[in-house]
Amino acid sequence: MSFWRALFGRSEPARPDLDALFALPSAAVTLRAVTGLRPTGTASVAFRPTEGAAFSDLTEDVTALLDTGGGPPVERRADEYGYTWLVVRSGEPAAGGGGADDITGLVTSLHAVNSTLEANGYGPSLLCSLVGFGDERRRLALVYLYKRGTFYPFAPLEGQRRDNALELRAEAAVGDDLPLEKDRSRWFPVYGAPGV
Repeated sequence: MSFWRALFGRSEPARPDLDALFALPSAAVTLRAVTGLRPTGTASVAFRPTEGAAFSDLTEDVTALLDTGGGPPVERRADEYGYTWLVVRSGEPAAGGGGADDITGLVTSLHAVNSTLEANGYGPSLLCSLVGFGDERRRLALVYLYKRGTFYPFAPLEGQRRDNALELRAEAAVGDDLPLEKDRSRWFPVYGAPGV
């Protein structure tokens, strides 16, 4: 099979490594040191819902499981492209502002959603997961592309524009902490995504 892939220029798609999500707390420390951005306490997972009771029941079960953690309830939102976002929020920020500890629970929740959908055969429905960062005037998300197994920074500005300089600074800052998407044409804008 690899001969035919080579002959026709096709390559094996990258396998998602959901454990890469657990590198986000250390990346958050690095990102804060370099850019001053702190975790916002919000993260989300985007997936395309499929028809049928089995998928609906599964997402209800995942939502209920995350809601039993005692934190803020999980919010479900639909976007204009037909994707559903499960939005998870941490409790109150730690004294002195957000830190890596603030996103540890968020990362665990993101991993639970992704791995549950994947284990039940709905991996192809997953689009991305993201964790939000910000300060008084800037916003940034570290976006995990499920199908690529990589991260990229996304920094939106008003009017559907991007802060490219901040994205490049964030890329340089967390490059040793996270597997980054090398193909910048895949740094898709996720304007209006919950958590950004």
